[in-house]
Amino acid sequence: MHQVSTVVQQGWSGVKNGKLLALAAEGFDAFITVDKNLPYQQNRSALPVAVLVLDAVSNELPYLLPLLPVLETALAKLQPGTYVLLQAET
Repeated sequence: MHQVSTVVQQGWSGVKNGKLLALAAEGFDAFITVDKNLPYQQNRSALPVAVLVLDAVSNELPYLLPLLPVLETALAKLQPGTYVLLQAET
């Protein structure tokens, strides 16, 4: 079972990516995002938390739902400080 929380629920709205990842590392094992640019804005080798990027056309639920199986697999194999780009299985 996984605990899931959004940036808004955590009160982190408006926090920039570097600080956001540091905050996430304090209480979570993974940071899940649809921001495909995040890995290029941060030093991947110094990630304080695993970053999982959902590669979808949109962040709307119908586009994200097909990614759930690969997300569950990635979470089961999670390695701290890693970056994983997740794409729907075809």
